[in-house]
Amino acid sequence: MARYTGPSCKLCRREGVKLFLKGDRCLSDKCAVSRRTTAPGQHGANRKKIEEYGLQLREKQKARRYYGVQEKQFKSYYVAADKKEGIAGENLLSILERRFDNVVYRMGLAFSRKEARQLVIHGHFRLNGKKANIPSILLKVGDVISLKEDSRSSEKFKTLIEAMQTKVTPKWLEVDKENATAKVIAIPQRDDVDFPFEEQLIIELYSK
Repeated sequence: MARYTGPSCKLCRREGVKLFLKGDRCLSDKCAVSRRTTAPGQHGANRKKIEEYGLQLREKQKARRYYGVQEKQFKSYYVAADKKEGIAGENLLSILERRFDNVVYRMGLAFSRKEARQLVIHGHFRLNGKKANIPSILLKVGDVISLKEDSRSSEKFKTLIEAMQTKVTPKWLEVDKENATAKVIAIPQRDDVDFPFEEQLIIELYSK
């Protein structure tokens, strides 16, 4: 599947908000959104007033880029969320939160979702004791994620495990920080998503 390989900071600048695509760099003085508040490109500083469709599109793009999902897959998540009982927008965010790469990020074993996706693809994690290297796997209640034993001795993961100790994890995950494992103990709810999405705008966009 094709993936965006350009500068991550341009995506944040385009949306006009920090999407935390580069981990701790987004919290530092080097953050491009803090240094350059305009959108990228020659006419970035000359933004016109955004109409209703533009607001809906930007909210969808914001969510897509935040979770690192391509358009086709994002649309399929919307279709699944719309078919489920409950509020479609909340269902959509719950599905996105349960992606394998996002769970690895949430448990603290990656500095960004992009890094988490790469680590999953490289086979550093186990799902319920079995090899799993597909970032888009949707986890369910009872699933257990663990770090492959061979990976624990690498300097990369020693650094990540050390940093993991101070990270706050969501209440729908039961994390054993000493053993670098996590168990999904509940379905993520709307208040578990700590980014200020206006998910109803996304639903309105796809409902047209």
